[in-house]
Amino acid sequence: MTDTSADLVILGGGSGGYAAAFRAAELGLSVTLIEKDKLGGTCLHRGCIPTKALLHAAEVADETREAEAVGVKAVFEGIDIAGVNKYKDGIVARLYKGLQGLAKAHKVNLVEGSGTFVGGTTVEVDGTRYTGKNVILATGSYSRTLPGLELGGRIIASEQALSLDYVPKKVVVLGGGVIGVEFASVWASFGVDVTIVEALPRLVPNEDEFASKQLERAFRRRKIAFKTGVKFTGAKQDDNGVSVSLESGETIEADLLLVAVGRGPNSAGHGYEEAGVKIERGFVITDERLRTNLPNVYAVGDIVPGLQLAHRGFQQGIFVAEEIAGQNPRVIDESGIPRVTYSHPEVASVGLTESQAKDKYGSDVTTFTYDLGGNGKSQILKTSGGVKLVKAPDGPVVGVHMVGDRVGELIGEAQLIYSWEAFPEDVAPLIHAHPTQTEALGEAFLALAGKPLHVHS
Repeated sequence: MTDTSADLVILGGGSGGYAAAFRAAELGLSVTLIEKDKLGGTCLHRGCIPTKALLHAAEVADETREAEAVGVKAVFEGIDIAGVNKYKDGIVARLYKGLQGLAKAHKVNLVEGSGTFVGGTTVEVDGTRYTGKNVILATGSYSRTLPGLELGGRIIASEQALSLDYVPKKVVVLGGGVIGVEFASVWASFGVDVTIVEALPRLVPNEDEFASKQLERAFRRRKIAFKTGVKFTGAKQDDNGVSVSLESGETIEADLLLVAVGRGPNSAGHGYEEAGVKIERGFVITDERLRTNLPNVYAVGDIVPGLQLAHRGFQQGIFVAEEIAGQNPRVIDESGIPRVTYSHPEVASVGLTESQAKDKYGSDVTTFTYDLGGNGKSQILKTSGGVKLVKAPDGPVVGVHMVGDRVGELIGEAQLIYSWEAFPEDVAPLIHAHPTQTEALGEAFLALAGKPLHVHS
């Protein structure tokens, strides 16, 4: 058995793992990064990037169908799924090549293979032990299913949905969270008959109720069916399709059932529990500085309880690298992590929902909602939605919630406002270029500061 040593050994090369590796290398540490599949992890190969490529293809399909409304003559002839997949895979391949180049440039020792954490600060891969002064566990997540619901055949998870070589006629999407509504949006744009089933009372249930209502209204207009507050009870499949049963007694027939009930922490099978790492419900437990209960062992990304977002793992990776290098970085504010659902329309938010703010500050929370009907660029884009601000009593704005096409691009400013702990009066004097959708944020803050401009009372 061979032993090799480094300042830092990282198990998992997804967003959290590779960000930690690159930042640690920049800070002069020697780094070994262990990945059993491809550098970039779920996000690059089976998640964020390929789904957003599909969503862009879906947007182009919608634009083509609706071209006549803006005086452009175009004919929508259908979806060439082979062409869509070629476009999607090309983007992934380019980004993967770039990532490999960065690993080489940072002189990261990239080890291919399945790693087992064997305790202390050592990870074993195929009989070779890699020992670091510190270890980061970054093994990510997997697509969950429900008890008794086995994936296979016509019952698929997001990974299989991304590699379909045909466009189905009818799909049931189990789960109305981010993944479920994004795939529902893509398929509806591709001409598929879609029904979403969500056990909780509303779509995107983790978002502010305002966002759920806006998205549901838009989905009704798009003829995307959804059943909320109803539980799934079973599914049967044969050569002709899948039959989905609901607690209401209803049965829905479809070509496919997409299981989008969230992602589970990929902590089993890596030796964590055997080595004494504290695990709860499959998640690795850390303190606010991402230290596990074992000395010099950290965890980042989807295996740590909280938002399962690539950019959260990415930031946590940078944080731990800087922590190990003695830079004492500022603790990450989980509420300040921006959240975007890339459906049509998009949902973007940062900070607290109205109900969360009331739980924290009491009933004197102030809110204001600005309708995109008053925003010139949104009218040009033919999108509807709004911006909702949530303000603490005699305090700053603690939540920003937006719905509308392209609002995900506005979340950067919203995050700055939240992190700055800005009062409406701080933001109101800032000038937003006209005509842009950023004006919608500006108008909302003007109104909350008592200076409404393009607002109908």
